[in-house]
Amino acid sequence: MYMYRKVSEYLKQWKDSKYRKPLIIQGARQVGKTYAILEFGRQHYDNVAYFNFQTSESLAATFDESISPAYLLPILAHISGQSITRGNTLIVFDEIQLCERAVTSLKYFCEEAPEYHVIAAGSLLGVAVNREKYAFPVGKVDRYTMYPMDMEEFLLALDEKDLVERIHCCFDDNSPMPQALHEAALKRYRQYLAVGGMPEVVARFIDTQDYTQVRHVLDTIQMDYLDDMSKYQESANEIKKTRLTYGTIAVQLSKKNTRFQYKLIKSGARAAEYENAIEWLVSAGLLSRIYRAEKIIKPLENYKDIDDFKIYLSDMGLLAAQKDIRADDIFFMEKELADFKGGMTENYVNTQLVRAGFKPYFWKNEKGTREVDFLISLKGKIIPIEVKSGEHVTAVSLNEYIRLFKPTYSIRISEKNFGLENSIKAVPLYAVFCIRDDA
Repeated sequence: MYMYRKVSEYLKQWKDSKYRKPLIIQGARQVGKTYAILEFGRQHYDNVAYFNFQTSESLAATFDESISPAYLLPILAHISGQSITRGNTLIVFDEIQLCERAVTSLKYFCEEAPEYHVIAAGSLLGVAVNREKYAFPVGKVDRYTMYPMDMEEFLLALDEKDLVERIHCCFDDNSPMPQALHEAALKRYRQYLAVGGMPEVVARFIDTQDYTQVRHVLDTIQMDYLDDMSKYQESANEIKKTRLTYGTIAVQLSKKNTRFQYKLIKSGARAAEYENAIEWLVSAGLLSRIYRAEKIIKPLENYKDIDDFKIYLSDMGLLAAQKDIRADDIFFMEKELADFKGGMTENYVNTQLVRAGFKPYFWKNEKGTREVDFLISLKGKIIPIEVKSGEHVTAVSLNEYIRLFKPTYSIRISEKNFGLENSIKAVPLYAVFCIRDDA
């Protein structure tokens, strides 16, 4: 089953660039890195020389001998059974975090053999590579982070190309979708909340339409993540803290104030105890963290409050699995889900903004009584985004922000149809992927 991934557009530009360097594609496990790379290689190269450091025990020994491309290339050609030619062969190093010498070798491919096209994929590069012992090829590699499929990729996988095109048109024109299509797109959005964007999970959903099987695959991925926490951390205490932190995200999002609270991990927990666990999970790509902006001045990064932040899971399906939310709960929004709807919707919007390349922040007034869910830098302007889980769109906090800071325009995301009123752009929940800085 072919599934379109947006990384393919980046890979085409990378292949044709005269400034091309060896490329590292990083991201959490199961986001589709290997599939996307091999599919790109199949379409755009004469052949692909593929090497997996997890499945080939002898491969790392080759890099122990030498990391010079002149030495490596003939041996790699022999190992793969493929001819490796300049510009015509895509060389792929998978699970490269398991061989730190291979990571270092990318520097020499850049300097000594730039005519060869090399892509490396790594799941836990942020936590697995010992940078004190091995030189990371800073400045000698291109880097791209992959995430689970966004809502647009999900729709395309479900063969909804026409619906995607209509969504883009309505977003650009601020014109409402026909009601039947609006309802159909909201249904797909709710399916996305239950399934998420992990390619294997999406494929299982397309193949079976069975949410029980979907949940089985999600539970397996969750167990793999927990195993990684043990594999890539030496201290049993740190493993325990990391697992506790990861397991509490759904609880954090169930609170009316979704600001991260250490006490929700366990009674008496302090930042000093758990900040390393949070850093590990963010570096591994399992969590996304956004900070409160103390001032509405560019660049927002200079005015973030490092002690006031929110944390979101990287995938909606994993969030539903962690909270044991069933598809029927989402489709019918049972009253028991009421406390979680707001946090779940925020988590969804954050995943879409991050996949579009934004680095979101949030805002609170001085008294802490008003809050705007997200701030993004869009086309050179700081744009506030308010998120509502349903059709009720009373905007007390957004109105206060507008009064104080007078943004060029604002965005309200909810179940309501497209529109523009009083410089507030209404964007349905299923259309967040249309918010792009490069559009």
